Amino acid sequence: MASISIEERTLPRLQTRRLVIFLSFSFGIAWATGLVIYLTGGLDNSPVLVQSPRITLALVLLATVYMWAPGLSHILTRLLTHEGFHDLYLRLNFKRGWPFWLAGWFLPGILTILGILVYFAVFPAQFDPNFSTLQQSLNNAASATGRTLPITSQTYLLIQIVTAMVLGPILNLIAVFGEEFGWRAYLQPKLMPLGTRKAVVITGLIWGVWHWPVIAMGYEYGFNYWGAPVVGPLLFLVFTVSLAILFGWLVIRAGSVWPSAIAHGAINGIAGLGLVAMIGKPNMLLGPAPNGLLGGLPLILLAVFLFFNRKALATS
Repeated sequence: MASISIEERTLPRLQTRRLVIFLSFSFGIAWATGLVIYLTGGLDNSPVLVQSPRITLALVLLATVYMWAPGLSHILTRLLTHEGFHDLYLRLNFKRGWPFWLAGWFLPGILTILGILVYFAVFPAQFDPNFSTLQQSLNNAASATGRTLPITSQTYLLIQIVTAMVLGPILNLIAVFGEEFGWRAYLQPKLMPLGTRKAVVITGLIWGVWHWPVIAMGYEYGFNYWGAPVVGPLLFLVFTVSLAILFGWLVIRAGSVWPSAIAHGAINGIAGLGLVAMIGKPNMLLGPAPNGLLGGLPLILLAVFLFFNRKALATS
């Protein structure tokens, strides 16, 4: 453990100009897209483009324009400022960074499962050991096909957990890469003159605020929670700062954005796991998903450890 230096550092003027342009693009594109989603029915009443599987206009806009706004802004900023396309953090660096590839692949899933255990340890009455909701879905699927159910809900859930942890990072990679290419491959390096710790925390705060329009439309926490609509967006900052420290550590140690992109895909793929075991409605401010205080406790503790560990965020 080490104390934090209070040395004041500032950004060069050119870096500041580039950051202003990048953030203007990132927020402008994403928030304009959020406005379109809001004006066309929000997340809940968005026009349905495909019935089965159900695909709405909001889902398409979120997965493409909104989530890719930072990555697109990265490219636009480099073009507009004639910065060039060096130091993109796209080199694999697998020989040097393979431990961090593995950490990015499996650590988010492990932290999510630990968070689920914490949540149900505090609220044991909300845990459904029979996974009744999942079992009913399996029964309905079996009835629709006229076949006998081949496996139990517990076995099916175990298969889904393994699949999510092994394949989830790759299956979600395209959707999340735009964010990582913007936040971790452009914003974070530009903030590094302020110091590594400040860079990762500021990146996390900006990343969280960038989500606020869709959180206001019920994304992540819904509408009916204590302190709505203020507490949800503020709590989400805890989640994004914690993730930014973890993802920033992966990028710094591996010298590549790919481990953080894999980690982002991994946590997106398994974040909803705890909801399968719920009885009743969860308090999303607490969990069991990792964006709640209890569900996210293992992630928060790891982020605190990495933040105060001198070697973890060292750049040399």
